[in-house]
Amino acid sequence: MQILQPPGWAKPKGYSNGIVARGRIVFVAGQTGWNPALEKFESEDFAAQARQALENIVAVLAEAGAKPEHIARMTWYVGDRREYLSSVKAVGAAYREVIGRHYPVMTAIEVGGFVDDGAKLEIEVTAVLPD
Repeated sequence: MQILQPPGWAKPKGYSNGIVARGRIVFVAGQTGWNPALEKFESEDFAAQARQALENIVAVLAEAGAKPEHIARMTWYVGDRREYLSSVKAVGAAYREVIGRHYPVMTAIEVGGFVDDGAKLEIEVTAVLPD
């Protein structure tokens, strides 16, 4: 995996502008912050739900033999932009604890709602396992 950083661009904080990778692609469906065994949210806290969603992603990746460092793309769908921004420090800490200091290409989008009542966010990823 090669991080793409055009000359003269400021270094992004917490994400990459671009990545090029070769290998087996793993697609992970949007994961919410619920307990996947119970299909139940155990917290209404944004950062707690983000941590659980990231843990769910890592569990799905493991089924393919992938690890967090194989994530090439991550899309965050958030229900409330202000809630996301006010939780960004706690979300960052949870991210580093679960994913580490690997920063893939990321996008965050505010959406009107989620299928699962109680969801504060949903995260989907694409990972690439090297050949």
